[in-house]
Amino acid sequence: MNFVFLGPPGAGKGTLAKEVAAAYRIPHISTGDIFRAAVKEGIPLGLKVKSILDSGALVGDDVTIALVQKRLVQPDTRAGFILDGFPRTIPQAEALAGIARIDAAVNFEIADRDVVKRLSGRRVCKACGFNHHAEFSPSKKDGVCDKCGGELFIREDDKADAITHRLEVYRTQTAPLIDFYRGKNLLMDIDARPKAEAILMVFKAKFKQ
Repeated sequence: MNFVFLGPPGAGKGTLAKEVAAAYRIPHISTGDIFRAAVKEGIPLGLKVKSILDSGALVGDDVTIALVQKRLVQPDTRAGFILDGFPRTIPQAEALAGIARIDAAVNFEIADRDVVKRLSGRRVCKACGFNHHAEFSPSKKDGVCDKCGGELFIREDDKADAITHRLEVYRTQTAPLIDFYRGKNLLMDIDARPKAEAILMVFKAKFKQ
């Protein structure tokens, strides 16, 4: 099956995508991974992406769509795929419709206050990158990573003001995709608040292999 995963930052769709990908034996494809792979390969589109990112600008629809199209013709997508982070806009969704059949757009629903709670509590190790959470998985010693003993810190984009801004951007730019896919009878809403294991069970019940 071919899935598009939708949801605001902090909804946990990336984590769920990895779980679903393993369970259904299909690739989890994120735009970030596609960009990094293209840059590493040194292909013309990759060089263009690098120059755009180095300038601090956003990669435009035309380049993003071209890279996604290139990725979706790879052999590992024959049994299906999960797109995470694409499409982000209606023009991208319309272009995708001409590239591949989408079986379902899965919308991970979560209130803004829960997103703020999740992300603002995250503590990242400066040394190994391991994540703790101040409420859900606190370190044994305050400010110290359980895994390697490194210093824990709060990322700039995990601070309350930054989270609020990210949510505003999502609601403005990406949330219209919910109506787009609902209008095509492809939207499936899933509560993103439970733990990943519980959400995966719901997912499997909705989309039987």
